[in-house]
Amino acid sequence: MKLRIAFCQMNQRVGDLTGNIERMLEWRAQAAAKGADLVMFPEMQVTGYPTEDLTLKNAFVRRAMDAAEDLADATSDGGPPIIFGGIFAADGGVYNGVFFAENGGIAAQRAKHELPNYGTFDEHRIFAPGPLPDPVTWNGVKIGLPICEDIWEERVCSHLADQGAELLLVMNGSPFELHKDEIRQRQVRDRVKETGLPLAYLNRVGGQDELAFDGSSFIVNVGGSIAVQLPDWDERMVMTEWEKGEDGWYCAEGEKADLDPYPEDAYHAMMVGLREYVHGNGFRGVILGLSGGIDSALSAAVAVDALGADNVWCVMMPSEYTSDHSLEDAKACAEMLDCRYDIVPIKPGVETMEKMLEEPFRGTDPGLAEENIQSRLRMVTLMALSNRFGPMLLTTGNKSEMSVGYATLYGDMAGGYSVLKDVYKTTVFELSRWRNRVKPRLALGPNGPVMPQRVITKPPTAELRHDQKDEDSLPPYKTLDRILEALIEDEISVAATAKRTGADIETVAEIEKLVLRAEYKRRQAPIGVKIGGRNFGRDRRYPITNHFRTGK
Repeated sequence: MKLRIAFCQMNQRVGDLTGNIERMLEWRAQAAAKGADLVMFPEMQVTGYPTEDLTLKNAFVRRAMDAAEDLADATSDGGPPIIFGGIFAADGGVYNGVFFAENGGIAAQRAKHELPNYGTFDEHRIFAPGPLPDPVTWNGVKIGLPICEDIWEERVCSHLADQGAELLLVMNGSPFELHKDEIRQRQVRDRVKETGLPLAYLNRVGGQDELAFDGSSFIVNVGGSIAVQLPDWDERMVMTEWEKGEDGWYCAEGEKADLDPYPEDAYHAMMVGLREYVHGNGFRGVILGLSGGIDSALSAAVAVDALGADNVWCVMMPSEYTSDHSLEDAKACAEMLDCRYDIVPIKPGVETMEKMLEEPFRGTDPGLAEENIQSRLRMVTLMALSNRFGPMLLTTGNKSEMSVGYATLYGDMAGGYSVLKDVYKTTVFELSRWRNRVKPRLALGPNGPVMPQRVITKPPTAELRHDQKDEDSLPPYKTLDRILEALIEDEISVAATAKRTGADIETVAEIEKLVLRAEYKRRQAPIGVKIGGRNFGRDRRYPITNHFRTGK
């Protein structure tokens, strides 16, 4: 017995029920023209994923169920059956479901059993867990249809095997994070080994707010070999050939795409996250402050690579503390990227603010307030341009700064999106050096370097006072980032962090204090694409008013 199964690694738009269905039908027609016996789509392809609290709206649930019925109706044309993800309500609960549709109706539906409730996921908030699912029988073949998290534990797949499933077809909405490919493949191989069944892992691509979905769909045969590997980030339909032999079903060898190595995977995640956010929300490109420093240079490069140079507007806003080097480097960076570049000095605004505050500030020494006025005037300038001409303001701060509060609330933190929000400063340097050597596969930007070498080599500075350097207030970034990774990514104590990093315990305790104090700033920061294991916002959620310290 043989089967031709088309797997559709697709993008999706949350809430766009009509648009999602129209594209699914287009892809089904293409699969039918290629002789597919069965067509499969990713998790919640009808509704988009994740839906978050949309699922708590009765109107959304009703329309999503109607949309699934409409999609099933389309299979009355005699074409191939489809397996797709959506939501349904039953017995007082709402479920993350998989549907099997053929001959104009929904022949079977199953609910997700294992609901993830960690990190970026909180599905227990919006879904009820389904019972252990039984296989779906089609043309005499028993097909197991786990959904995403169902394969991260042994129980669901083992149950399906016990109930006679002959192959496992798994739809997923699995977001990108570093090293995720290895983790997924290890989990799938474990399930294949335990059940003795081949497993097809189909994932979505695209972006949704803070999340980037890399696709990277693949099929593992019994024995653990990968029969098919789709690329990351690209929409792709793959036609797979399956045959049942004496030892069960196996998939014939097919496409074997190379997945992005690090750091190209992280860079592509930033590009995809930004592109999908800008396009999905109807912005006319982006605008950002280009300071001559590495954070804004890398942010501009990602923006040009994601959106094209014509959709990126860079503005240099010098003050009396801005060095000639910064002016030269900002201009050179914009020229390398071939994007619009303007200079709007903030000195007149600073002088006006000094005059306006002269009386209430009388008798006090200049300091942080004056520095922050500069930062906030820059954001007032950029937001004025954004409001007048329509581009979204792109924020350029990195995770190291956001961790310790080395950022100005309502100043350089202002904006609609941040591509560096989950990127530590040492990684900013690494990505910048890499992008100056390599043009990413999906990039719309230049083939050559995207910033002057001096931007990468000069000491980082906010240039809010004379001779200011970041390391006047912070440990060297190589030390700081190792401390932050231990405290934030791994959640270990001050003492354990000091032991791991070799930093003195007083320094680590001070960094922990800064991290916890800055929580109120991070709650007011723009969203940004998730790159690592614990991004601020979806993954890591601390109380703002918090008196606990791990201690020395």
